Amino acid sequence: MKASQAQLLRWVLIETSHPGNVGSAARALKTMGFSDLHLISPKIAGVAQTSEAIALASGAVDILESSQETSSLESAVQGCTLVLGLTSRDREFGPPALNWQAARPLVQAAIAANQQVALLFGPERTGLDNHHLSLCTHRVWLDANPLYPSLNLAQAIMVCAFTLRESLGEDLGLGALGHNTEMVDYADPAAVAAMLEHWREGLEAIGYLDPANPKKLMPRLQALFARTRLHKEEIDLLRGIAKQMLLKK
Repeated sequence: MKASQAQLLRWVLIETSHPGNVGSAARALKTMGFSDLHLISPKIAGVAQTSEAIALASGAVDILESSQETSSLESAVQGCTLVLGLTSRDREFGPPALNWQAARPLVQAAIAANQQVALLFGPERTGLDNHHLSLCTHRVWLDANPLYPSLNLAQAIMVCAFTLRESLGEDLGLGALGHNTEMVDYADPAAVAAMLEHWREGLEAIGYLDPANPKKLMPRLQALFARTRLHKEEIDLLRGIAKQMLLKK
């Protein structure tokens, strides 16, 4: 695996509770050659500088020092054409679901096309919630014992990091794939979320969506657009429609 490939992988930990898990995650990433760690609203501000995180990092302090802490998940996934939310919980709505084995070729193809990829890991106790998943292109689970599918956060990160290092290090014809496949300019999930908010306003303006009784219209639209993996130019088109709906207000 080339260093440039590793830099296209963004590892996002959301609302992490335990400093030791942040340190262990940093150790797992450095061991497998990855480094781009993002910490979204950790329960302890400045968690990467805590003594427990540094102790559990066990020599991967540079990963902690270069990590980025922010309260905005939207900013963490901005520019990523592929965003995978790791969770074993099934959902009625949300992005398309697939197991990790099926997700890895998507990561390989994105990396081959020099596109940024984000992997999202939720809070230890609750995992990713519906808002987190609304910013994902796919919901992904790791195949495990169905009677006990729970993995420690750092364990889950290590499984993903190890298998991605293995995949990206193998000669799987990615060069040919990148050369022969037309480059697709996918919209990142933050742009899709902003477009959906624009549509919500437009649908209310024309009376199609009752804000007092919205039912499940917006989650259904969100799931619909998640399945299509919108291009940037399609976002512009859909926002143009929303703008026209608002003009009818």
